[in-house]
Amino acid sequence: MDAIWALGLMSGTSFDGIDAALVKTDGVGLEAFGPGGAFDYAPGEMDAARAVHADWRPFRRAAAGGDAAATLAQAGREVDAAHAAASARLLARAEAAEALPEIVGYHGQTVAHGPDDPAGGWTWQLGDGAALARALNRTVAWDFRCADVTAGGQGAPLAPFYHFALARALGRGPVCFLNLGGVGNVSWADPEAAGPEAPGALVGFDTGPANALVDDWMRARTGQSCDRDGAAAAAGRVHVDRLRRNSIEAFVARRPPKSLDRNEFVQALEAMQGLSTEDGAATLTALSAICAAGAQAHLPRPAATWILCGGGRLNPTLAAMIAERVEAEVIPAEAAGLDGDLLEAQCFAYLAVRALRGLPLSAPGTTGVPRPLTGGRISRP
Repeated sequence: MDAIWALGLMSGTSFDGIDAALVKTDGVGLEAFGPGGAFDYAPGEMDAARAVHADWRPFRRAAAGGDAAATLAQAGREVDAAHAAASARLLARAEAAEALPEIVGYHGQTVAHGPDDPAGGWTWQLGDGAALARALNRTVAWDFRCADVTAGGQGAPLAPFYHFALARALGRGPVCFLNLGGVGNVSWADPEAAGPEAPGALVGFDTGPANALVDDWMRARTGQSCDRDGAAAAAGRVHVDRLRRNSIEAFVARRPPKSLDRNEFVQALEAMQGLSTEDGAATLTALSAICAAGAQAHLPRPAATWILCGGGRLNPTLAAMIAERVEAEVIPAEAAGLDGDLLEAQCFAYLAVRALRGLPLSAPGTTGVPRPLTGGRISRP
């Protein structure tokens, strides 16, 4: 199958904006990377979507109507409109670069994630791929997670299949990709395996909180959206006793597959009460590093290199704390020749082509799904 250009879109639970990137791929290998960029949300642009994410439970019952249903509908329109606008801006650059995409990978906006719900696993992303296909007049792949959850998988992480392709392109292996978003997730990849769905090729799972707890702490204490450059954590002291006052250890020790909702460990924030801003930031940053390093116990064999991705790679305090605890070389994505800001968007461009061609997006080693499984819905304009 010939390689085609694909546009990937990703909006994380930080609600700061949309990452968009172009990749040329046949759904197996990577032929070329095209333009990409980050498109920040304007003030007020995502107010309804933020409200749904902040307290999603009333909106799960919104089908009956009323104010909740109206807010939920507005949230969906906001997400679609923002992604259409970001796509249009990147498509202008793509045309100049002769890299116009044949398909768009639309992750949507995660509201909540409950794969282990005793009443039945579920995952919830805002965003209508059919609406985006009409707006862009392009084929859109979307709803990437639901098929996996329905089949008994965790629905996350989905990045490992893309990380496998990157590991092959880099000629490194085995290698770990550690994505530090709101939640951390790790992909251990052996690029010498026959393919990403082959037994033993991949292990992927969520490690625990990455930036979410520190971001929430800084927002509550200072109004800032994050601990920029890890400055507050660097100036603080880690309170080891506070690290023991939470249940995260049980999650770290649990064997994969496993995945998290962004807000699953809010009790860790409560354990920081009474600390200074700096000490709380330091302690929560250490907690994220401990969670990340704890992933080593669940890997088939050690990786020589850990590649840091996501916004957390720009926090030198967090990166240093991880490097102290991981028995391997720890480098940012850029040191491996990658764009650490665009990897997640590139991932959904890659997965869009796999979905279009009926190739698996997940496997027992990544989400715990019983067998390699394709997924995603395809909407055409």
